[in-house]
Amino acid sequence: MNIIIVGCGKVGYAIASQLTDEGHEITIIDTDAARLERACSSLDTNGVVGNGTAYSVLLEAGINEADVFIAVTKHDEVNLLSCLIAKKANNCHTIARVKKPEYYEEIEFLSNELGISYAFNPELMTAKEIFMLIHTPAVLEIDSFAKNSVNLMKAKIPEGSSLDNISLREMSESINSEVLVCIVERNKASIIPSGDFVLKAGDSISFVLAMKQAYSFFKEIGLKAKPIRNVVIAGGGTISYYLAKYLHDKTRVFVKIIEPDKSVCERLSSQLPHCMVINGDINDTDLLEQEDISDADALIGLSEIDEENIVFALYAAKMSKSKIITKINRSEFYGAFVDLPASLICPRNITAESMIGFVRHLENSYGNVDAVYKLNNNAVEALQFSIDKSSKVVGTPLRSLNLKDNLLICSISRGSQAIKPRGNDTLEPGDTIVVVTTHKGLHSVDDILQK
Repeated sequence: MNIIIVGCGKVGYAIASQLTDEGHEITIIDTDAARLERACSSLDTNGVVGNGTAYSVLLEAGINEADVFIAVTKHDEVNLLSCLIAKKANNCHTIARVKKPEYYEEIEFLSNELGISYAFNPELMTAKEIFMLIHTPAVLEIDSFAKNSVNLMKAKIPEGSSLDNISLREMSESINSEVLVCIVERNKASIIPSGDFVLKAGDSISFVLAMKQAYSFFKEIGLKAKPIRNVVIAGGGTISYYLAKYLHDKTRVFVKIIEPDKSVCERLSSQLPHCMVINGDINDTDLLEQEDISDADALIGLSEIDEENIVFALYAAKMSKSKIITKINRSEFYGAFVDLPASLICPRNITAESMIGFVRHLENSYGNVDAVYKLNNNAVEALQFSIDKSSKVVGTPLRSLNLKDNLLICSISRGSQAIKPRGNDTLEPGDTIVVVTTHKGLHSVDDILQK
C-alpha cells in the first residue's frame, strides 16, 4: 500500500520502520530536513521536507495516490488539520495521533466531522497497558484480545515451581486443564511448544487463561504477588496523568507522583486532586528514601529519559520487592534490557502494533486481522482474526487443518464465550481467533494454512 506519514519523531519513525518491513511504500513528511534525511536513509523511504498541513506539500508527497495517511507529529492540531486536508484531497484512509485529554474526550465528534478513519492516543494506550500490569502483578506482560475477554499473559517460572520439569500435557492434567501455554522463551529463543514440551524453571511462558482463574493458577505454580494498593510514579508526563486518573476511576489505589518541574506539579495537583504530587528529582536517592518507595506496592518509571527510567528500575529492584514497571522510548534499548527486573513498556511499539493491525485489516476483504502484537523482542507475532464465511478454515475440525509449523491457535471467541481450542473444535463465521506464530506478515486467516 502507498502510505504517507506526517511526523518523523520517535513515533513516526517507529511506524515507518514497521510498515516498511511489511513491504509498504512509505513517504515521510517532516519540517526538520536533517532528521528526515537520517530516517529516509536508514529506512529506505521517500521524504518530503515541509509542513503536513500544506496542500502543496501533500501533493509533492503523492497524496493523490495514497491509500493511507498517518499524522503523528507532537501537535494534535497539526495532526487533525493535515488529516482533514488529506481527506479532502484524496478521500483516503486517515489516521491521527491525538494525545491531549481535552481533544481525546471529544474524539468521536472530531473523527466524524473530520472524516478520520482511526484516531489513537499512544499515551492513553500505554497507560491502559500499565494498568493491566498493576491489576495482574504476577505477570511481566499482558496483551488483550476480543474486547478484553481473552488475555495473553507472560510470566517467568520461578525456582521450585510445580511447573519445573513437567510437560505441558502433564501440566494440563495435574495443575490446570484450562491454561494453554502458547510461547516458551528459553535462552533468548522463542518456541511454539507441543504437548510433549518440558518446562524448566527460568523459562518465560506466555499463556492464555481466563482472568478469574489466573490468581489460583499463579498461586499453584509459585508466582507470588500481593495486591497493589499504593503506587509511586516517577515522572509527571501525559502517560502519568492518564494512568493516575485511570487508577482513581477504576480502583482505590493510592498514587504518588514525583516530578522535577514545578509548573507541571502545579498542573497535576489541579487535575488530579486525589493524588499526591511531589516536586523532586527521581535521581535523588535521599528523596526516594524519604518518600518510602520501598513500601510501595508498585514503582513505575515514566520519565521522558530512558536512562533515568532504567536507573530508577535498578534502584527500585535493589530497595524493594515491589512490582516494577519502566517505560523505554527507544525500541533499540528494548532488547538490551529484557533481563531487567521489571516489566518494560515501549509506547512506540504499542503504537506501531496498532498501525500494523489497522493497515493489515484494510488489505483484506475477509478473514481480517483485527489486532497484532509483537512479542519476545519481535520474534513472535500474536494476531487476532475475524472469521468470514468465505474463509478456507470454516467448518473443518482443527486437528484436520493443515496449519503452518510454529503456529498455534490459542483461543476461539464465539459470542460472549471464550473457548480453549481442542482438536474436534471447528471455526465458524463470526468467530474471533487468536493465533501466535514465528511467521511474519500474516494478513488473512487463510495465511495460517500451509500452501
